[in-house]
Amino acid sequence: MFSLVLFGSLPAIHAKKIPATQRPYVIDSKTYYPIPSSEGYTKQGLASWYGPGFHGHKTSNGEIYNMHEMTAAHKVLPMNTTLLVHNLENDKKVVVRVNDRGPFVRGRIIDLSHKAAKALGIVKKGTMRVEIIALAKKFRKKKDGSAVLSYDDIQHGDYFVQIGAFRYPGNAEALAKRFHDAGHKTMIYRWQGEKQELFRLWVYVGHTLSRAEDAERKLQDKGYKGAFIVRCDEEQKRHLSAPHFPVQSSPRVP
Repeated sequence: MFSLVLFGSLPAIHAKKIPATQRPYVIDSKTYYPIPSSEGYTKQGLASWYGPGFHGHKTSNGEIYNMHEMTAAHKVLPMNTTLLVHNLENDKKVVVRVNDRGPFVRGRIIDLSHKAAKALGIVKKGTMRVEIIALAKKFRKKKDGSAVLSYDDIQHGDYFVQIGAFRYPGNAEALAKRFHDAGHKTMIYRWQGEKQELFRLWVYVGHTLSRAEDAERKLQDKGYKGAFIVRCDEEQKRHLSAPHFPVQSSPRVP
């Protein structure tokens, strides 16, 4: 039987220690949580583009948006992440740099500058299915002295789906009990922002990103519209003294 794990008494993570562009932010009542690293990141979905209406305005990292440069907006990747964008419909590829947040439409995974979208053949249609791949930037030396690209394996790890963030721990515990009673391990993650404390409810969904993405879709379809994937990395485990979580199937939503 899986048990409820509550970390309410452990030290909270303070947002003020995180760069401004990496702090949680709210758009249309939904909170987005930027991930700490882009290394090993890859995802498929719809790409869109934005141009004249935003040209000359500030981006999320303070730069002035220039639709004639090879840039892009992403909801959670760190700023200045370099991405290979592969148009799966015509096999064209470009490399862009993340300097903004978005797109905030379900199913869309990247918002490209006009120049990048034009190079990929997306401008006229508006959206196209793409694969985005984060390009590794650090090297690891082998014993023979040669260097190879090194990055974390983001396809595997301890994956959760966050289904709610509550001001009062009792509300988080009540929803956690429903999932616990349905046979799922949950974790309540105490997060301390600059102005308020939140209790974030995570449901464990397995060791692979594909399983986590399947669980995220199911939970969103069942009414948890703000559900999103969380990968519990080694730094978080050190903060939370989290146990090793056993593999299980995607959640049966109670």
